[in-house]
Amino acid sequence: MKNIQHIFFDLDHTLWDFETNSDIAFEVIFNKHQVQVNLEKFLNYYRSINQKYWKLYREEKITKDELRYGRLNDTFKKINHTVSNKLIDSLSIDYIEVLPNNNILFEGTHEILEHLALNYELHIITNGFNEVQYTKMKNSGLNKYFNKIITSEDAGVKKPNPIIFEYALEQAKTSAKESIMIGDNWEADIMGAKNVGFDVIFFNFNKQPVAENIKSVANLLEIKHYL
Repeated sequence: MKNIQHIFFDLDHTLWDFETNSDIAFEVIFNKHQVQVNLEKFLNYYRSINQKYWKLYREEKITKDELRYGRLNDTFKKINHTVSNKLIDSLSIDYIEVLPNNNILFEGTHEILEHLALNYELHIITNGFNEVQYTKMKNSGLNKYFNKIITSEDAGVKKPNPIIFEYALEQAKTSAKESIMIGDNWEADIMGAKNVGFDVIFFNFNKQPVAENIKSVANLLEIKHYL
């Protein structure tokens, strides 16, 4: 992999532990608004519903506002808990504000970034919202490692659309042949980048079956085997 000069990382579920930080955020906002539900039960349903909404959002089938409202509304319906539209709106706003205040990272994040930054230029490509992702980067101490932060809102499209990867290459002033993408989402990160000509490493923390021709790691420090 001597030709690689630029490494592009996904942020959520790859470096930034989204599920853990999200769970903490919900505990905070439910306490604030005195939402009387079993938090564990709510979160068990919310995680899969949130993934469904993010897939629709990536596919341009729903708007940002529809994602933020719908994932909460559907989860409350699933647990048969009646809430007003006004409360859902308040929760969705507070969730976005509270979420980047909790910045638990995956094990080995700082160590692997310090290792890679010695020899490569590092960048972020994320589908997350600008107002949240930039705050996460700052509050978690990740900013210092990265040259460019490319968001779907800045690019105008979301991963796996090839345009966001081409936009990222333009921003980093490099080519796909000199670049590798590391992320956890098979469709958005791995296939999206691979289709543009990037090399890829799948952050496979759930240890899913992977084709032999795809580099895969279950822990971030395993990236040292490749880079």
